[in-house]
Amino acid sequence: MADEFALDLEELRHLQSIAKRPRVVSLISAEINNLEKLSKNAALTKSLQVPTPICTAPKGLSSPALLYVTLGSFSWDQDNEKVKIYASLEGVDQEKIEADFKPMSFDLKFHDVQGKNYRCAIPKLNKEIVPEKCKVVVRPTKVIITLVKASKGNWSDLHFKEDKLKPNLDKDHDPMAGIMDLMKNMYEEGDEEMKRTIAKAWTDARSGKAADPLKSFQ
Repeated sequence: MADEFALDLEELRHLQSIAKRPRVVSLISAEINNLEKLSKNAALTKSLQVPTPICTAPKGLSSPALLYVTLGSFSWDQDNEKVKIYASLEGVDQEKIEADFKPMSFDLKFHDVQGKNYRCAIPKLNKEIVPEKCKVVVRPTKVIITLVKASKGNWSDLHFKEDKLKPNLDKDHDPMAGIMDLMKNMYEEGDEEMKRTIAKAWTDARSGKAADPLKSFQ
């Protein structure tokens, strides 16, 4: 653009030098002044322009998902108020632990432990805990996870387990189906005498000898 302005100005000045009539000279002079202003503005604009930075980072790349080794083996003990879980793990950095305690679960992630990431989690605990009071303590060769019980008492297990011996008597279910489920669980967990008794009850119920299978136990 600047080169074009220069060429136009050169030609106009040449025409101005050979023009004779005052009106023509005046028109040429006005055009020369106009082009000179445009030329200066163009030069100023060019000097103020900042080149747009070019992004050279590769597109479509995202951070890879972290891989975790599951800490499935650990020991635990308890008192009336707390549960302590002991997991063997050497080289843990306290600052690189990601802890997520919830009322009925916990999820712990140990990052960059000798080049690996480890995870210890129980998705559903046996009973409720107090998340804000739970903690993780690092020892040279292990970590100790302390769970504070929401209510005092003894836990039969860490993991939640449904009571298999409790029949499902929900109003939306057939009561007889709940009793049959109960008998099935009793059969699976009972001794030989119990299995023979339950088998006879099933047979009597199917043959119509007993409308209520539980009468066979009386």
